[in-house]
Amino acid sequence: GTDAAKKIVGRKRGILTDTLGLLLAVIVTAASLSENAVGIQLLDQAKKTYPTITKSWVDTGFKNAFVEHGANLGIDVEVVNRNPGVRGFHVVKRRWVVERSIGWIMMRRRLSRDYETLPASSEAMIHIASIDNLAKRITDETTPTWRGTY
Repeated sequence: GTDAAKKIVGRKRGILTDTLGLLLAVIVTAASLSENAVGIQLLDQAKKTYPTITKSWVDTGFKNAFVEHGANLGIDVEVVNRNPGVRGFHVVKRRWVVERSIGWIMMRRRLSRDYETLPASSEAMIHIASIDNLAKRITDETTPTWRGTY
């Protein structure tokens, strides 16, 4: 599929993290699926795994259907808007947590491009990258990456 708005061909990755940036849920779908559809699947997956989840922050790409679905699950979904008075880059409340997590995940070469054939394989690679990141944070040891020195 193709996401015309973001000019993405192939797959779209959706992740849900906690406030520390640790992975809670992941889904890989065709790029043609809307952010709302991906987000609804993420909320369902997260609520099934973590029934005590009560709050979620999302960007403005998510619409009312997503917010209503979250309310039906008992999750307060807050849409975080950019400050229209500030030009260029600026930190948006809670948005940086997910962006940072995506940056950590993308340090893995297998995830820098869409190498995997199956969406389940791509999801597994995201989980492996998240586990590696968590292990690195716990032990203060780094594992070699493709961006390392030669």
